[in-house]
Amino acid sequence: MRFTCAVALLLSVSSVAAADTEQGKFPLALNPDFQFRKAKIYTLSQNPPRNRGQKGNNPSNPTTKANLKSSSVIQEASLNFERSYRMYGAVTGLDQRQRFGQYFDFFWRAKRPSDLTVRFEYKQENLHAFVQAKEQAYQNVHGTNHSEFRVVGDEYFDDGQVLAWRCLLIEHGRIVAEKRSFLWD
Repeated sequence: MRFTCAVALLLSVSSVAAADTEQGKFPLALNPDFQFRKAKIYTLSQNPPRNRGQKGNNPSNPTTKANLKSSSVIQEASLNFERSYRMYGAVTGLDQRQRFGQYFDFFWRAKRPSDLTVRFEYKQENLHAFVQAKEQAYQNVHGTNHSEFRVVGDEYFDDGQVLAWRCLLIEHGRIVAEKRSFLWD
């Protein structure tokens, strides 16, 4: 188990270091058998979310006020759950610092069994145009799947927030599906 973790760590470090040189390496061959379904991005900051209230919105109808209040309570509950889920088990200040950052969850589908690599490329605030990458490999995968990538801890505090990103599904060295942020060029 330790050997597998060590190999995975070495591969992820080598993929981050070589990301800028490999940017145009993969040919684009989009395939309808593979698709991204949803992307979920969560930023876990040091300061917990505050109840912002409904300042500026003073509807005269009391039922509208109740609907606005219940909507904000539901949103607040889901945000609090996400925060407590990500922070679970972090007892010391150092443990908590290593969890602060950005979490990217990608939900994707493969309609036929295949060997895929999910590649997450991103640009951070303090590194400007430098592209970094993280990869996860899947063997004989099909159906609906989930991949999570993290930019947390020292990587987040030293290099800043992720400004632009793209996620690729790669099969046999070809890009078969892509999901990108608005700012990715």
